[in-house]
Amino acid sequence: MKRKAKLLSCLTAATVNMVFAAEGPIPGGVPRLDHVFVIMMENHGYSQILTNPNAPYINELANAANMATNYFAIAHPSSTNYLEVAGGSNFGVHTDNYPDWHNGSCITNLASKIVATDNPASPPICPIVGTGTDAATPAIDMTNETTGPPGVNNIDGIQSIPAASNISGKTIADQLAERGRTWKSYQESLPMGSIDMVNYSDGFFTNLTDFTTIKPALTPALSSSDIVLLYAAKHNPFVYFRSVQEGDQPGSSLANIVGFDGPNGLYADLRSGSVPAYSFVVPNQCNDQHGRGNAGPFCAFDPNDNGTQAGLNPALIQQGDVTVRRLVTAIKESPMWFQGQNAIVVVWDEDDYSVAPTTNQVLLIVDTSYGVHGIQSAQPYNHFSLLKTIEGGLGLPCLNHACDSNISVMSDIFGANQ
Repeated sequence: MKRKAKLLSCLTAATVNMVFAAEGPIPGGVPRLDHVFVIMMENHGYSQILTNPNAPYINELANAANMATNYFAIAHPSSTNYLEVAGGSNFGVHTDNYPDWHNGSCITNLASKIVATDNPASPPICPIVGTGTDAATPAIDMTNETTGPPGVNNIDGIQSIPAASNISGKTIADQLAERGRTWKSYQESLPMGSIDMVNYSDGFFTNLTDFTTIKPALTPALSSSDIVLLYAAKHNPFVYFRSVQEGDQPGSSLANIVGFDGPNGLYADLRSGSVPAYSFVVPNQCNDQHGRGNAGPFCAFDPNDNGTQAGLNPALIQQGDVTVRRLVTAIKESPMWFQGQNAIVVVWDEDDYSVAPTTNQVLLIVDTSYGVHGIQSAQPYNHFSLLKTIEGGLGLPCLNHACDSNISVMSDIFGANQ
């Protein structure tokens, strides 16, 4: 479909927002970007991180770089927000379910218009492809993550997003590959070798490990339930798409997904200065402040996550703070940092189940190798704004809900078009 036809193919949403189908124009108002790093952190709201004494580096970075003080995640759970950051839509997915790897006969949620949910339980996610209708985002969810009032707030608990038809089953990775540009998803604690059909891993063992071959057998016997889920597919949105699973597009396949270590990993790429245009950087679930129930006290889930700092695991917060420092420092020490115009984004995927009245406000920090720093923007932004801004900086068309008329480019904290 030609661009003109795509722009004409739109619908009027119930909330009077104009929703463009699939891809629209290239967003303006943001400088050309040579390299973008999106560092995804986990499950903590704006007020839980900002001023938290256990996150000194993150707070120092937020004040020294640029910060969005009115930025919201979209819905819940995690996977939904990762899909929205990468592709501008939930693609009909409101669950963290694993991909239904290489299943060419299943009907996508876009095509069926059936929303994948936790309640009722849904099957694994059919590889996303084609066009269709995504899931509406209600202002308050009282059926999926909780049942009945007060419910879980999506966005700010006031805004809602209607389902859009003709959503394109693609991400920014597909857009880059179509234009011969480069991308990688850097995922900490990936196992060695292929990640095909890997749903979770501790860096060594995975859901594919046959523990019966490990001799002599221990008592009790080892099993997949002993694995600390450090890497999780739910935090790697690209593996949900058929184009990446099957390598349909040159330069875009499972080979674009690598770990932090090793000869082709994040730190090796940074040392050499050979980094892609778009880097999606995800620490493991101990280092991204998510936590795990079987990983010891330093990685334990927050004892009482009620939207404040009171019930948080201080060690988990501090571990994430050190991780952000390590990543940002490594990026800024790379020889590519001062070659061209580059940006680092540190953002949290969601407030951990924002039970009303807590909203889904999260912290977003933008550090650049150019322009003015120290800006604190109170403009209303969300994950779609982030995607739209990055697409504009990389010269890509807006995609799916990033084209919605109420979604603004984050010109103030990325620097006005130069």
